[in-house]
Amino acid sequence: MVFDMSQHTVRQVVVKKAADPAESEWLQQARAGDTSAFDQLTKPYRKLLHTHCYRMLGSPFDADDALQETLLGAWRGLGSFEARSSLGTWLNSIATRICLRMISRRPRRLASGDLAPPLRSTAELGEPVQGPVWLEPMPDSELLYGGPANEDPASILLRREHIGLAFVAMLQHLPGTQRAVLLLREVLGYSATETADILGTTVAPVNSALQRSRQTVRAKKPATVQSSEMLQVDAQELELLLQSVVSAWESLDVTAMVNLLADDVRFTMPPLPAWFSGREFVGKFFAERVFETPWRLHSLRGNGQPGFACYLKQAGDDRFRPGGVVLLSVYDGHIAAIDSFLDPAVCSRFGMRDEFHQDFFATGR
Repeated sequence: MVFDMSQHTVRQVVVKKAADPAESEWLQQARAGDTSAFDQLTKPYRKLLHTHCYRMLGSPFDADDALQETLLGAWRGLGSFEARSSLGTWLNSIATRICLRMISRRPRRLASGDLAPPLRSTAELGEPVQGPVWLEPMPDSELLYGGPANEDPASILLRREHIGLAFVAMLQHLPGTQRAVLLLREVLGYSATETADILGTTVAPVNSALQRSRQTVRAKKPATVQSSEMLQVDAQELELLLQSVVSAWESLDVTAMVNLLADDVRFTMPPLPAWFSGREFVGKFFAERVFETPWRLHSLRGNGQPGFACYLKQAGDDRFRPGGVVLLSVYDGHIAAIDSFLDPAVCSRFGMRDEFHQDFFATGR
């Protein structure tokens, strides 16, 4: 079972939370032109809206634009908000429609496998494919995917899956309306009637779009994505695995690195079109290209996944400089996917420093 969302709907309760007692006062003040009251009014919803826009668009930078347009649209349209739905639902309606407009004007974001088959030789990795082309990761600090404090483990895992790279990549294969319906119904937990109101349509086309989106999800079945039950990894075992990755990578130990990889591991590196599939060829890429230079890794998290800020030192340089953001997918104690993002904008988004002097790693300063 992969992304069988019809069986595992998880309601994003933040959307439909009880109104803050101060909300009506902020609303009244905002309608009178008080921008600070508007900021207070919308602040509790911004991360949720940003996460929704990211799922829709596949890029945190596009999500930034969509969120700003949403807040501007809400400010301009505040006088028309009649409170027949919750404020969160009204804001989500604005955000969804803005994302749909953006989707209609922009090409969908691609994963490496959408653009070219995997390589078998490491000699030529191709020229970077520039522009708003690639699926991009989102730092965990910017995402909202938590639930109630007493939430059961299966729901926690499913929430994490719903912001994983593979899930967001899968969404990009859906037409805009199907994408919106799937998220509104199966992730945010809106009813068919509520979803129809948000999209300005009726229940029948919403149900039809949901059925078609589920069919596409089942047909895609990404090989590297397992069910929520399979995704569960013991925290201590995961930490040991990540320590082993750092040790192998920083010591340039090909054998140790290969032993950590799953048989069908994938290594991607947008904006370079090249990618490798399978332990043999990923191991070859590490041996012949990646481990040609020294590296230092710092832990980070994005899309609910563990990963590293990777710094490399070129020959003749005494500085370690950003090499990329790497996110890992882990399955059955092995690395199932290494998704590396080389774009400097992505590195900056994850807070990577411009450089480290090589002595930093010896002294810790």
